[in-house]
Amino acid sequence: MSIREDLAHTRHVLTASEAKIVQVLLADFPMSGLGTATRLARLAGVSDPTVTRLMIKLGYSGFADFQQRVLAEVESRLHSPLLMMEAKRPDGSDAASALDYFRSVADSLERTRTAVAAQAYTRVVRMLLESKGEVLLLGGRFSRHIASMFAGYLTQFRSGVRDMGELAPPDFDLLIDLGRRDLLVVFDYRRYQSDVVRFARQAHERGVTILLFTDTWLSPIAEHADQTMVAAIEANSPFDTLATAVAQMEAVLAHALALHGGDMRKRMEEIEGIRRANAVTLDAVMPSPADRVAEAGGNASTPSPSRRTKPA
Repeated sequence: MSIREDLAHTRHVLTASEAKIVQVLLADFPMSGLGTATRLARLAGVSDPTVTRLMIKLGYSGFADFQQRVLAEVESRLHSPLLMMEAKRPDGSDAASALDYFRSVADSLERTRTAVAAQAYTRVVRMLLESKGEVLLLGGRFSRHIASMFAGYLTQFRSGVRDMGELAPPDFDLLIDLGRRDLLVVFDYRRYQSDVVRFARQAHERGVTILLFTDTWLSPIAEHADQTMVAAIEANSPFDTLATAVAQMEAVLAHALALHGGDMRKRMEEIEGIRRANAVTLDAVMPSPADRVAEAGGNASTPSPSRRTKPA
């Protein structure tokens, strides 16, 4: 859990003064945690010792410890592949092998499985299927490909799905037509793309519901999201893995089918009919096994009379 998320969902019982400090921290996190304890106390209208007592209650040794962890988290969120290449420099052992990479992804996949409460998937499905307006899919340089995959699946479940693809300046004009009936689904993982963050923030200001898929460090969009789905993306590579993000997206689809598969069946059948009519896939143009038997004179797999199953 990130520091910001820990602050927002702390299980500790806070005094009124402590709650004011948390509110100030959340209002401009992480910058609010990078000043002095005295400045934080002044902004919250409390005493310096109150800040110290809160940090100890939250599990830190003091404000300095809290600040160091905030700095470490900020650094982790902004890691580039070049920085991670230095941190994960191959040592010539099996630790740098392809098989070890698979193990590291499997570990992140398991952490993703437990990163979000099970009921969150039910809420996400409800958001996707019950939105009365448009469902827009948006992502960053790489994560937009997951958004496009998700859009392709969702089109089979409901109407009004729009894949925004690679965000361009003219796309900001779309904000004029968005409002409370619409849903924006965003995939945003560290290093977080500035134009995607801006679009999501401005959509939120217009009342659009935001569903965010992000990593354990949390995109800045989390501040505006109505629901945040977290995936662990670390792997034994300079590049973060998006395999866990894809798996989480597919888990949402599987959950939707488990809950509402019967309701979706008619739409999916009609889509399949359109695909067959237009020979979209190979199965639409290749002869079926029955047709191949007929073309072969009916002898290829027809059982002899003596071996045919008698009717019951």
